[in-house]
Parts: sequence; structure tokens; C-alpha cells
Amino acid sequence: MADKTHFGFEQVSADDKAQRVRGVFDSVAGRYDLMNDIMSLGLHRVWKRFTVNATGVRPGMRVLDLAGGTGDLSRLFSERAGPGGTVVLTDINGAMLALGRDRMINEGRLVPAVQCDAEKLPFAGGIFDCVSIAFGLRNVTHKDAALAEMHRVLKPGGVAAVLEFSRVAAPLAPAYDWYSFNVLPRLGRLIAGDDASYRYLAESIRMHPDQEALKGMMEQAGFDSVKVHNLMAGVVALHLGYKY
Repeated sequence: MADKTHFGFEQVSADDKAQRVRGVFDSVAGRYDLMNDIMSLGLHRVWKRFTVNATGVRPGMRVLDLAGGTGDLSRLFSERAGPGGTVVLTDINGAMLALGRDRMINEGRLVPAVQCDAEKLPFAGGIFDCVSIAFGLRNVTHKDAALAEMHRVLKPGGVAAVLEFSRVAAPLAPAYDWYSFNVLPRLGRLIAGDDASYRYLAESIRMHPDQEALKGMMEQAGFDSVKVHNLMAGVVALHLGYKY
């Protein structure tokens, strides 16, 4: 039987999902940062800075930024790791990675950029102090494989950070659903010329494991002392898992 998974609310083959997710980000890459600012009223930048601060990354550390796209987290990690540290920016999507790489170069930051699949990382085990993935795990076909890879490449004592849209508190759910399924696609059409990709965004959030389910998946992957920080009443959640 073919490996089936979800693409938003639709059931598709695993291979088809990878191709369709690639198409989504090829389509929106040029307006990705602008759309993030508009959709979140700029709050995504606050959430990302909170994430970087919460990891406790210090000067000289090695950081792997998965699905790093246009480089928001890589830039922040680079500031914390300093000239003696190393931050590696990765993404499976070439268009997104190129934007992030060029942005780092334009800012004078020496950040290696590697196009790779989060499920099959081309790095040796136990070499990073921190591994992050922000708003990318829900697009991964086999999330358990990606989490296992994150655990594998971490040093003992290292931390993994998963920042992702999650399950909003019940009183806010109706308003959040209305915004997600009515406003987001319209914004996508007006600003990025692509309503379908932002409809997928709303659907993919609903299909992503909620806070407790993702915590359990991280524990199953071998992470210890997994902590969950709900932001904006659960609109976004930061999961931190440690490797002892």
C-alpha cells in the first residue's frame, strides 16, 4: 500500500506531498516575509526571538536551523553564537534557501546554507548544541523521522526547539478559524497572488499535532524534559526538548 499522508485536509501519497509543499514555497518565496509580517501583525518576529532566547545559545556554540527559509532564526542565532560559533541554515526548498543565503551574505554574515531534507540530515551525529525548526515541522511528511534526526545530530546536553502553530484556546477558536479560512486566503491572493497556498497553510495547521501530541512525539524520539510554552493562547507553541 502506498505511503499516505495529508496535504492540508486532502489525503495524498508521501511523494506527492513533498512535491506539492515544494510548489507552495516556490510560489510564495518572494513575498514570504511580507506575508508573515501582515498575517501575524509582526508578531512572528517576537515569537522567533523568544525561541532563540529560550534555547540559551551562547557564544561559540554550533546551531542547526532546519527549514530556515529566509533566515530569521539563523540571523538571531548568529548574533548569539558570535564569531566563534557556527550557524548552519538549511531548507529543502531551493528558492527559500537562496533568499535566506543571499540575505545573510548581504548582512555580512558567514552562515553556511545547505539544501537538505529534515528527515535525512547530511550531518554527523552529536555535533550541534542546538537544533531548531520554526514553522516547518507541519510541512514535513514524516515528522517522527525529522524529530529522530534532530535528536541524532544533537550533542549530549543540547536542546531542540520546535516553534509551530498549534491548538488555540477554545474560547478563541471560532474567531481564529474565521480568520484562517476567510482572511488568510484573501491576503494571499492580494499580496502573493496565491490564495491556494495560504488555504493550505490554514489546513496544515489544523492537521498538525497539538501541544500534548507533539510533546509525546518528541519524547518518543528520545528527547528528555520536553517543555511546552504556549504563545498567544496557543496560536503558536514552542517545544523545547533536551538530550541528556
